Amino acid sequence: MRGMMWVFAVFILSVYETWSLDTGSPQSTLMNTSSSAPKVYVVRNASFNLGSDVNLTCSNESRSEIMFVLWKIELKYKDCRIAHSNDGQSEDSCNDGKSLENTPTIYLHIPNFSNDDVGTYQCETVYTGGADAHMINVDIIAPPSISAWLERKGNKTVAVCKAESGKPAANISWSHLENSSSSKTWLGSDGFFIVESRLELPENMDPKNLSCTIRHQSWEGEKTLVPKFTKGQPGEHKDSHFTLICILTVVISIAVLAGILFLAQKKLTILRCSKQADTSPSKPLPTAEDVEEVEPYASYVQRVNSIYNS
Repeated sequence: MRGMMWVFAVFILSVYETWSLDTGSPQSTLMNTSSSAPKVYVVRNASFNLGSDVNLTCSNESRSEIMFVLWKIELKYKDCRIAHSNDGQSEDSCNDGKSLENTPTIYLHIPNFSNDDVGTYQCETVYTGGADAHMINVDIIAPPSISAWLERKGNKTVAVCKAESGKPAANISWSHLENSSSSKTWLGSDGFFIVESRLELPENMDPKNLSCTIRHQSWEGEKTLVPKFTKGQPGEHKDSHFTLICILTVVISIAVLAGILFLAQKKLTILRCSKQADTSPSKPLPTAEDVEEVEPYASYVQRVNSIYNS
């Protein structure tokens, strides 16, 4: 019974394809598949944000009307298939989280959309009364990381503005238009775009008046950056030397003032000590009374000495 169902589904799809080729739909594109018979696919493009949950539909018919659905997926690193029929048969060779959901209609669910999910999704659906075939070119929208800086090139100053790991590629413009800028875009190994724009500045231009503007599909508005010299850049010497001179001047001034204050304090201390020494009371001279008190004792000593000497 199941074999008959699959045969019937293939028969219905073949009849639908033959009818489409005969009538010729303006929204269809003739595609060659692995089978010998050509198939007509309705081609459309779709882009989804990085990290979002994606649902791809192949037919608007309700699940009760759908007899068979097949997704053939061509990705960067692999090709795989996901299929389901209303008699319970299913197939999944992707094994990466993609699944067929069937409420209220059948759609392909892709969780946490990443750059690995970018590719071509072909679907074939057979339902009561007809069939659909679609080819969806699926791409990703990823915001870039942005940066800007100044660097020296000989005696010239060059401003650099960069947007990387974005998809599609970002657009960069400068606020200063006197000199032409050079931009280059390339695809990184991770599958995302890198855009770098370089602008050579006139000698009399102050870099503080320069900015770059970055636009990307994932942003509602634009982002503006002011490039500056980074630490260790050769062109940083002017500002760093000026800052260093200012710091050294302040330090030396403080040291000189401290030395002057120290010497002044020391001199003041010496003057105070000298003044105190000059104003201190001296030892009083002996008075007449003291002399008189001492003289009898001296006479006595003299008489005793005379006795011993005789």
